[in-house]
Amino acid sequence: MHIYKKKKLVAAISISSNVILSLLKIIVGIVSGSISIISEAIHSMSDLLASILTYFSVMKSAQPADDDHPYGHGKYEDMAGFIEGGLIIFAALCIIFESTKKIIFGLNMHSENILGIGVMSLAVVMNIIVSSLLFKVAKESESVSLFADGEHLRTDVYSSLGVLIGLVLIKITGHSVLDPIIAISVAVLIFKAGLTISKKTLKNLLDQSLPNDDIKHIEQIIKQYSDIVKLKHHSIKARQTGPTKDINLTLQFPKQTTICECHKICDEIETQIRKLYPKSSISIHSEPLCYKKSCAKHCTICSNKSI
Repeated sequence: MHIYKKKKLVAAISISSNVILSLLKIIVGIVSGSISIISEAIHSMSDLLASILTYFSVMKSAQPADDDHPYGHGKYEDMAGFIEGGLIIFAALCIIFESTKKIIFGLNMHSENILGIGVMSLAVVMNIIVSSLLFKVAKESESVSLFADGEHLRTDVYSSLGVLIGLVLIKITGHSVLDPIIAISVAVLIFKAGLTISKKTLKNLLDQSLPNDDIKHIEQIIKQYSDIVKLKHHSIKARQTGPTKDINLTLQFPKQTTICECHKICDEIETQIRKLYPKSSISIHSEPLCYKKSCAKHCTICSNKSI
């Protein structure tokens, strides 16, 4: 199956699972009066919004470059991931707020919570399956939004599991105060996950450079040609745009090197970089390796323009 179809399919599966779980949690939460289940319903609704956002960002980012977006539409995935992180944080704050109210003003939870235990068990299983699919396709396609959606659902696994354990303990001990306390504990984990996603995608939106390890890998490739070419100091500019890495660099050649030789070496270096980063857009600028003081008398370019 084509990778775009895979991305679209898992995004649609994520939407479907979140619709089912949101409805079930809302119904059971109202019936049982459990704040932890209602909080989980809020979390699942934020998951649903995130999944819908992911679905449309995947479709949009797959569109080719056009006059309005000459560098492509990859940033739509970064934007979707950033919004998803915000939704996760919002869900966590809602859970903390509602749980705190329950602790201060008292609980209204029915002792019968078998339905809650069943729904939470179903949520854990469904989210493990769907998040695993999202992570698998996100890794294959280097999709930021699918990865964020997978992280979103993985927090739901942890939170649903926490609520499930809490409901079982309440059933055994009869201490309903455990319900909001567990909800708050889960919300802290959710908040942390949302903050991590938001920080990561914001870096991409602000065109932060690729990690140092990636830059070093590119430098190592160029060093293989050090007898012919030199990398201009601090000339590597690289960023992440959705699933694509934009890489720009400047190479310096001895002035006697022909255009054909320069082009051949640049092609070889580009091929090596693309093997390392298949989803990359690479631009290489070549310059003569000479200095104005030493060649101004012989080089027309250097005598008229500073290199």
